[in-house]
Amino acid sequence: MPSSLSSPSPALARRMANAVRMLAVDAVEKAKSGHPGAPMGMADIAEVLWNRHLQHNPANPHWPDRDRFVLSNGHASMLLYALLHLAGYDLPLDELKKFRQLHSKTPGHPEVDVTPGVETTTGPLGQGLANAVGMALAEKLLATEFNRGGHRVVDHHTYVFLGDGCLMEGISHEVCSLAGTLKLSKLIAFYDDNGISIDGHVEGWFTDNTPQRFEAYGWHVIADVDGHDPEALDAAVKAARAQSAAADGRPTLICCKTVIGMGAPTKAGTHDVHGAALGAAEVAATRVALDWPYAPFEIPEDIASAWNAVARGQAAEQAWRTRFEAYRAEFPQAAAELERRMAGELLPSFAQQLPALLAAVADKPEAVATRKASQNALDGLAPLLPEFFGGSADLTGSNLTNFKGCKKAGVDAQGAFQAGNHMSYGVREFGMAAMLNGMALHGGFIPYGGTFLTFSDYSRNAIRMAALMKRRVIHVFTHDSIGLGEDGPTHQSVEHVPSLRIIPGLDVWRPADGLETAVAWACAVQRQDGPSALCLSRQNLPRLSSLAHSSGIARGGYVLSDMAGAQAVILSTGSELELAMAAQATLAAEGIATRVVSMPCSNVFDRQPQAYQDEVLPMNLPAVAIEAAHPDFWRKYVGRTGVVIGMASFGESAPAKDLYAHFGITAERVAAAVRQLQGAAHAR
Repeated sequence: MPSSLSSPSPALARRMANAVRMLAVDAVEKAKSGHPGAPMGMADIAEVLWNRHLQHNPANPHWPDRDRFVLSNGHASMLLYALLHLAGYDLPLDELKKFRQLHSKTPGHPEVDVTPGVETTTGPLGQGLANAVGMALAEKLLATEFNRGGHRVVDHHTYVFLGDGCLMEGISHEVCSLAGTLKLSKLIAFYDDNGISIDGHVEGWFTDNTPQRFEAYGWHVIADVDGHDPEALDAAVKAARAQSAAADGRPTLICCKTVIGMGAPTKAGTHDVHGAALGAAEVAATRVALDWPYAPFEIPEDIASAWNAVARGQAAEQAWRTRFEAYRAEFPQAAAELERRMAGELLPSFAQQLPALLAAVADKPEAVATRKASQNALDGLAPLLPEFFGGSADLTGSNLTNFKGCKKAGVDAQGAFQAGNHMSYGVREFGMAAMLNGMALHGGFIPYGGTFLTFSDYSRNAIRMAALMKRRVIHVFTHDSIGLGEDGPTHQSVEHVPSLRIIPGLDVWRPADGLETAVAWACAVQRQDGPSALCLSRQNLPRLSSLAHSSGIARGGYVLSDMAGAQAVILSTGSELELAMAAQATLAAEGIATRVVSMPCSNVFDRQPQAYQDEVLPMNLPAVAIEAAHPDFWRKYVGRTGVVIGMASFGESAPAKDLYAHFGITAERVAAAVRQLQGAAHAR
């Protein structure tokens, strides 16, 4: 891959940058909403990167070996939209004119799969940077695994633009520290150091010595670059790219001194230009100041031609495909495997061997914690999933996210990078979750990571972003309730499962035994349109389901145990399902017939046809739900007349058995609730 592309003359470069500035100004002005300041300030940086270094093909935004570009300061979205339009992506001028309007391809913040060429959805500051770290990690792992025999079929960079806000967010510390440790030398970040945020000049709240901070992380830092000097910027990018080939290469931070709103005569350099349209008078004055005598959204032909990257993008991709075919001729199996993984397809052996794997799990009679059942499932699934990449936020021994034969990824004692399929992320829950998103976006991996369920709060926004982007990411959350016992309320989840269930597009599984856990894993792996979360117990749970229930488990809810003439439904999930079964036995001895329904994933159950839902949960039967979590969620199933046994308070520090008794999460209370419902029914 060439180190750089041709450079325009200084005069042409400035006009090309001004085209970006004015497209941003015009779009924001037309929408009367948006952020013109950052696009105006970063236009020169963008011109240098996109015209002289970025390897991409506007005619094929999904070319596997393209460079990845991430706009972490996503409020500057018109910068990216202008670049995509000018470069030749399928983003016509009419879409820029519909900036921030309903159903346009130019939403307020960049959204993957909405706008061609957008690599990730950004807006929550710092997460784009974290996604970029995940992308760079994916590239390095794939390159280590697949490049061989002198062939470099995985060989691209990840570039990220970021601002002061991204660096103020704590996630930036989590992921940049790890990126330095991992020596992700093909990660190049451009820091838009303009000294302005929404509230004004940042020296009142952000005085970090950013170059020293990143040097301490182990990054290569290029400080004090004039962000409006194309030649200085070009030299900085070349120096950063040189790190990629160095034996001790490091990620690079290029610190670019810029003026926010560059070109706006009265508002440049102030927070007034950060997040509001310039206004008609300032727009007119900006046109004069930039010597831009064109109507709104008008791009002169010579500038449009200079920006258009379709021909060189197609040539770059074709050159790579020629190299890839030479690679295929020498390593046909590796070539096919890389293509399969980048396409996100599972091996045929996965579907073929899954039934036998589930049968083996169903035959195990012993009680087991579902976190251990999860590890057992991984032992069986991992050989069928070369694309698996697991990890944990410093809790591998508790989350049990490792598996037989897994190879540790990261750095060895000498600091050398080692490829593998399981990594310790350190105590970085948020960073880990956002990096998993980046790996999923990059392609080639099914990433998963573990922590305690109560710490899902730390990573929640990244979980939400995975759901918004519809990416296959799997979260393993163990120690899911008061069942963890003595660690006390700081670690006992009460509200977490219900709150995760309401994230649109997230499948939350709370399995009750080994088979439900294995099916949950299989469903999460096979799902390609969104993330999944597995909420798992610390304590041992008995086997309750059988192989005959497998299809029902996969539908999110099913009848576990039914009695003729059932007078009520007992609905439960996870570790409390055994309490439901015990209550059913108690009531049966009294002549009260019940149905026990297990609902390991309400999200999947709610997507089933209404006829199936009504078959499992008949509308004419009163219901009792039991879960050691906040009770409000279950009202959607039991109604106002049903009973929910849960806990709306925080937990306590004590052995799990004592806690269940203390909070009334018991079979006896379930039986009493059913009797209460029966009494009410007879009274009517």
